[in-house]
Amino acid sequence: MDVDRRRLRRRVPTPPDLAGGAPLSPGRGSGAGILLGALPLAYVGWFLVWPLVAILGRGLVPRGHVQLGPMVDVVANAATRHVVVFTIAQAALSTVVTLAVGLPAAWALHRWQWRGARVARALSLVPFVLPTIVMAAAWEALLGPGGPLASWTLVPSLTAIVLAHACFNIAVVVRVVGASWSRLDPRAEDAARALGASSFTVLRTVTLPALIRPLVAAAAIVYLFCFTSFGVVLTLGGISRNTIETQIYRLTTQQLALDRAGALVVVQLLAVLLTLAVAGRAERRGARFAIRSAAARRRPDGAADRVAIAVALVPAAALVAVPFCTLVARSVSASFAGYRTLGATSDVLGTSPLDALRHSLAVAAVATAIALAVGGAASFALAGPRRRVPVLDAVVLLPLGVSAVSVGYGFLIALDRPIDLRASWWIVPLAHATVAIPFVVRLVVPALRGIDPKTREAAAVLGAPPRTVRRTVDLPIARRAFVTAAGFAAAISLGEFGATAFIARAGAPTAPLAIYQLLGRPGTANVQSAYALAAVLAAAVTVIMLAGERLEGTL
Repeated sequence: MDVDRRRLRRRVPTPPDLAGGAPLSPGRGSGAGILLGALPLAYVGWFLVWPLVAILGRGLVPRGHVQLGPMVDVVANAATRHVVVFTIAQAALSTVVTLAVGLPAAWALHRWQWRGARVARALSLVPFVLPTIVMAAAWEALLGPGGPLASWTLVPSLTAIVLAHACFNIAVVVRVVGASWSRLDPRAEDAARALGASSFTVLRTVTLPALIRPLVAAAAIVYLFCFTSFGVVLTLGGISRNTIETQIYRLTTQQLALDRAGALVVVQLLAVLLTLAVAGRAERRGARFAIRSAAARRRPDGAADRVAIAVALVPAAALVAVPFCTLVARSVSASFAGYRTLGATSDVLGTSPLDALRHSLAVAAVATAIALAVGGAASFALAGPRRRVPVLDAVVLLPLGVSAVSVGYGFLIALDRPIDLRASWWIVPLAHATVAIPFVVRLVVPALRGIDPKTREAAAVLGAPPRTVRRTVDLPIARRAFVTAAGFAAAISLGEFGATAFIARAGAPTAPLAIYQLLGRPGTANVQSAYALAAVLAAAVTVIMLAGERLEGTL
């Protein structure tokens, strides 16, 4: 028997991963893990870390040695302090309004199971994937000149900014808080009611404490999105309502004050890091409560429950539906005049709005391919042994903590060497891919880590090298996640505005940039073209997301 075992060992090659006793993983084998990790590290290092270093140099080392003058100006200048205070205030107010509208919607959509709830949960994500400039255009159509609520004179105003931010970010609260709410063990609430507690008391003493962690996470995400918002503030805030993002843009493109712009980027980065630290500490201190592995949704019991669900959904539904219905209505006004001009060359753009949309689609295709290649390589490396690339996880997620304006500004001042990309067509898809990579990683890594190691080991025992295992085992199993990631990357690219405003070439705007430029010029024809292009762009993004979801369901 011993001889037979020795012969069997000689006949069946033992892969290196199995010899060490560890399961074969997608990031191992013949240096593959190092190579897979090297690609995203090199990409993010070149297209994000190096631009950030250049920005820090402009803000802290403007003339070859450390100078705190620009930073002192940022702190001491009253106008700049007003910008920082307004940025913090509008982000905080937007977060409060978003939570106030989103929490009842999360309760109605995830705590209850009723006819149409699944469709409503899917529709609640639509505003989040739409371009922010489309959101701004929708509220401009509702509140701006010629709109149904133009008499309220809310454009430009802080109110318009807050409403648009809440509309965009409701999906974050619904998804993050609702997912945990649906899995809360209802026995604690039932026990409190049995002891005579009112519904409000149960909510205050049992439910909300159990949701502290997802609440803090949702609030932090919404706050950061509002803090670094660009298109909404630029469109609905006017000249007098600057945030750090819009001030960086104006200092760079209009005043050429690069030192002060760099100092503001440093302030913004510090504020983002502080927010993440505070949110992380609050989330860690939140109490743990019983969570079920499966959703514990209830069915409405009587008219009172149905009325409560309807009342909870009305504010969120109105906040999303009213501006977009107004946008569509105004885009078809004057006998579809806006749509008829989409193919004509615009004096404002130097090209036609339709060409701007084609340019956006081409950029989105290239950016999606780059994001999938870089994010996919990072995902395979992260799904393997972490000791291979210990800093990879933090590096590939770094774009989430950097605003798009900072990315665009960094590209503008840093990508002149070793190859000057600033005048190249490729600079726009490269910037879009940089923003999209973290979303690809977050969607693909869980799918790869969920693959049963025995499946890979079986392929390895049959003689398949790690590269073949990744191609024949990992990719087919994780292809749904890759399809979803591709849809998100394409939607992000189609809607990206902050970075594009810095680096887009004259006469070759993307669709979001074209919408902003058309809205910023007087004339009914320009406004109608902007609304028509915004409606078409919103439809294109929605179709891409729905097509990806449908394709994912058929795989």
